[in-house]
Amino acid sequence: MACNPRFFQNSRERYDFNKLRKRLRREVSSAISDFEMISAGDRVMVCLSGGKDSYTMLDILMELKARAPVDFDLTAVNLDQKQPGFPEHVLPEYLESLGVSYHILEVDTYSVVKEVIPEGKTMCGLCSRLRRGVIYGFAQENGFNKIALGHHREDIVETLFLNMFHGGKLKAMPPKLKSDDGANVVIRPLTYCRESDIEKYAKLRGFPIIPCNLCGSQTNLERVKIKEMLMEWQRQNPGRVENIFRSIQHVSPSQLADRNLFDFVSLVVDRD
Repeated sequence: MACNPRFFQNSRERYDFNKLRKRLRREVSSAISDFEMISAGDRVMVCLSGGKDSYTMLDILMELKARAPVDFDLTAVNLDQKQPGFPEHVLPEYLESLGVSYHILEVDTYSVVKEVIPEGKTMCGLCSRLRRGVIYGFAQENGFNKIALGHHREDIVETLFLNMFHGGKLKAMPPKLKSDDGANVVIRPLTYCRESDIEKYAKLRGFPIIPCNLCGSQTNLERVKIKEMLMEWQRQNPGRVENIFRSIQHVSPSQLADRNLFDFVSLVVDRD
């Protein structure tokens, strides 16, 4: 799991990389511990898309597995959606080099999305639902009790604003989630990790990144707009994204307006 020395120009670069790796490892360990994501005997399906986030997640989880006091299984799973030009050889060759157990699922969701969604409209919603259905089904059929997704801190904050602006709901992505049918548990080990750290780590590790041609060319996605908004806020007020994420962890129902979370009706004065 060590990084190839050719990526380092000097000892300072090596020091910075080791510091970065330790930080990511610590943050993933904290998330796993705080939310009890992985327990002894778990069979964890690590969803690998070919992007920087999922590569980093697998890399860190493999390192933690080697050090963990409890025994659990990791299996990498990639969904080949049959996008034109998708380099089918990249992930199998990379995973073979790691010696990790893996499966490549071949399901043509690309044609379905292109047929159903009009040109120029956002494809992510349908694409995500189709992917989720395939992944959930495979997990159940093969006895995986945890599904690991590579969403990081910025993904969670962006989702918070997407739901606020376009859904009128105050919700984001939870670090740990039971599916609606109760048959699957989803975990997000990168919950505490910064996207900038992941991007730097992926570059230093030299992961064979595969771009998503299905939605990657959609420059007007609402998530892209929110990402740009948050980046601008962060430039103007460093630490703002951290504070927004922290607010998700410190919720005061009595200071909001959801009658299902707090009993406003029964409030009365209490004077002796």
